[in-house]
Amino acid sequence: MTFEDYSKYGKRLPVEGGVAARSRRGGFGRTWWGRALIDAVEAMAEPGRLARGRSYARSGQVVSYRIEPGAVVAEVQGSQPRPFTSAFRVRALREEELDLLIETIRSSPGMLAEIASGALPTGLGPLLLPSTAAELDFDCTCPDPGWPCKHVAAVCYLLAERLDERPREILTLRGLDLDTLIRGIERDPRPVHSDDPYGDETPLPGLPKVEFRSAMDDLDSMLLRRALRMSAEDEASAATGLRELAALYALLRH
Repeated sequence: MTFEDYSKYGKRLPVEGGVAARSRRGGFGRTWWGRALIDAVEAMAEPGRLARGRSYARSGQVVSYRIEPGAVVAEVQGSQPRPFTSAFRVRALREEELDLLIETIRSSPGMLAEIASGALPTGLGPLLLPSTAAELDFDCTCPDPGWPCKHVAAVCYLLAERLDERPREILTLRGLDLDTLIRGIERDPRPVHSDDPYGDETPLPGLPKVEFRSAMDDLDSMLLRRALRMSAEDEASAATGLRELAALYALLRH
C-alpha cells in the first residue's frame, strides 16, 4: 500500500458562512436517531478520518448540503481552491424490507399519525438504519481514497444533527416518503391488525422533556475569556466575570 502525504496539499481553507455543527465538543447526536446514525457509521468507518471529519464539521468546512432520495450531497471546502463534492449514500429499502416496515406501522396503533406529525418511533430503527457496510457508500472528488474521507465524514456528523431535529429525513435516505407509506398501508389487501391505524382513538403522549445544556458547555472558554478581557480592566476582573456567568447559567438551570 502506498502512503500518501496529504500535508503537501496545505491547510484547509477557511469558509465564510459554512454549515457549522452545533456540537462544539464531545459526541454528536443529542437524540436517539442522531446518535444511532453516528453509532452505525462509526462501527464501519476508519476512526482517524472520522476524527478529522468532526473537526471539519465543527469548523464550518461544509459549504452546503442537501438531502435527496438515497443520499446527502455536499460541497466541502478542503485545501484546494474549489470545494470538493462529497456524498454519503444509503441503499434504498428492498421490496421485502419496505413490506416489513409497512406491516410494522399498520399493526401499531397511532404510529402512522406519529410519523405524519414529524416524529419517528425509535422502534423503527432496526428497519431504517444501515447496519452493514453494503448498505452504505461514501464518495468524494478529493484525492483521499479513505472510506470515508474526512470531507464525507463531516457530512455524516452534520446529518446526525439534522436527524436530531427532523428524524423523518431517514425515510428520504432510504428512498421513501410519507405518501409512499400511506399508500402502502391503505392499498395493502391484508387485514389491518389495528382498527385505529391513524391513532384517532389513541391518547396523546406527554410532552417531551427538553434536554438542558448550559450555554457555558457549548462556549469555547478561551474565546470567552478573550472577549471578557476586551471589556475588563484586568485579568482578575475577566476571571470574576467568567465565574459570574457560570453562576448565572447554573441558576437558570433551576
